[in-house]
Amino acid sequence: MISLAVLDMAGTTVADDGLVERAFTEAIGAVGVSERDDRFPDMLAHVRATMGQSKIVVFRALLAEDLAQQANSAFEQAYSRLVGQGLCEPVPGAEQAIRGLRARGVKVAFTTGFARPTQDAILDALGWRDLADLALTPGDAGRGRPYPDMVLTCLLRLGIEDVREVAVAGDTPSDVLSGRRAGASVVAGVLTGAGTAAELSGAGATHVLDSVADLPALLT
Repeated sequence: MISLAVLDMAGTTVADDGLVERAFTEAIGAVGVSERDDRFPDMLAHVRATMGQSKIVVFRALLAEDLAQQANSAFEQAYSRLVGQGLCEPVPGAEQAIRGLRARGVKVAFTTGFARPTQDAILDALGWRDLADLALTPGDAGRGRPYPDMVLTCLLRLGIEDVREVAVAGDTPSDVLSGRRAGASVVAGVLTGAGTAAELSGAGATHVLDSVADLPALLT
């Protein structure tokens, strides 16, 4: 029996529509790397390959520490501004799925690779502050994906007794790896974001779904 569903945000419950790449382009430009820079294509490729991971970790792989911190701050500001402009929509059926799970007694937690201010901006823009039982960022758990820390922190904070009672859903291989490493019995990859079916299956997804809207039926 599943007692907790841990759900990613951008690309899984929240439509991304290229916002991460737009914010990254602005952030990397703020530290001197324009789209015309020879380094830009490889940097963008790295961002795409590491979707779902903590953004400061992504920037640290590309830049020296001081520039990584500047770029991360610029990214959070850019993404929050785009969200504030109304460029943030839920994945169709996501809210209904979450409400349905909670009505059945399943606790729901949001996790993200964003920092707290950006996660809060998304929740406020969608009116989702009270939609889930818990919302965590990498900073709340110690490490972000693909480590299991956020999933396990959700389990501990919400009083779940067994990792086998946990289901995880996300749109990236990092989401899937995080769920598998945490010991969740259901680790579903969804096709509304960055990952392909082959990538999600290759990372170890127990199921690949068209959308998080299909999760309640799977858990039933």
